[in-house]
Formats: sequence, C-alpha cells, structure tokens
Amino acid sequence: MPLYIPPAPAPALRSVLAALDSPTAVREARTPALRAAQGPLTPEPALPVHVLDRIIASGEPPRTRLNGWRFLIRSGDDRAVAAADAKLTADGWTFSHFFEGPYISATENALRQADAMSAHYQPRLLSVPQLYMLTLWLHVDTGPEDSDTGSTPAPSDLLVPLAPAPPGIAAHRPHRVSELLPMMTLRLEPPLLGSPA
Repeated sequence: MPLYIPPAPAPALRSVLAALDSPTAVREARTPALRAAQGPLTPEPALPVHVLDRIIASGEPPRTRLNGWRFLIRSGDDRAVAAADAKLTADGWTFSHFFEGPYISATENALRQADAMSAHYQPRLLSVPQLYMLTLWLHVDTGPEDSDTGSTPAPSDLLVPLAPAPPGIAAHRPHRVSELLPMMTLRLEPPLLGSPA
C-alpha cells in the first residue's frame, strides 16, 4: 500500500471515541447520517488537517499549521457516513464536532485514487480558507508526522482538490504544489482596474 497514514495522537482518538460513546455528547452533536447509521461506528482513518492561512505570490514556499485531526466515521458496512474533528487546546487534544457533507465521500474517493498511485505518500488534508477549498495533500516524506509545528509543502508534493472545488480548479485532479499554487494565487488576485469583473 503506497499510503503511509501516521497514527493520530492517542488523546485525539480517545476524545472522538468518547464522543461517539457518550449519549449526551452524541445527542447534541450527532449528524443525521450518524443517527441513521446501522451497525458499529468506527473512527478511521485519521488524517492530520493543516491550514494554509495565506497564499502569497512572492514565490516563497507557503507555510501551514497543524489545525487538528479528522477521523472518517465508518458505519457497519465500512462506508464513511460522517467525520469527527479533534482539536488541540491548552488542555490537550479534545473532540471538536461531527459533520457530514460532500467532503466525506470526496476524501474517500481521493484516498482510493492516491492508494492506486505507484509512489509512496503520507496523506494529509490541507484547508485553504481564502478559497473555501479543501485538498488531499500527498506529502512525499513518509516519516513520522511532526504534530507540534507547521510544515511546508514540497514543490513535488501532490494536492488533490476535493469536490466541490473553487471555479477554475478541477476537483480530483492531482496537481504538483508547484503547479497548483500559482493557479490559487490567480484566483485571489483582484481584477485589473477597468477590466470587466
């Protein structure tokens, strides 16, 4: 299997398991898909979620920060029906929330697509709030995840935009970081004065 998925921090996993098992937490935060799920619910796989706060056109490599861990919640038929996020707080890793929507199946599809590639990658999620965009980040370094600091996407890393992707950026098409970042920068540049909007 070409994907190396690092283990999530144990406290993050425990917090998600406690939220799944807790009647009070789940009753308040459970999504319709979780309420309707048949069979046991298991939180796997977990992917680190990095955030790219600013896209700049300076040519400097972008820095990301680790924002949390996302667990796909599988139902008894081994299909992801929702996801749970764990966040790092002053008291350590804690459950944040359950959610569902198009990014759940898009993440599963992108992971299957990446698993069929011949190269070895460490999958991560990269959120780009400026574009309301989420990508599967296929990092070429398959060593242990450094969860205390941000990291820089390597030019040869792949980014797979998840559907729905911003206009002009094809979903589920792998792009090298060196190719996609300029496209993302263009999406953020204001139109020239006097040109039609």
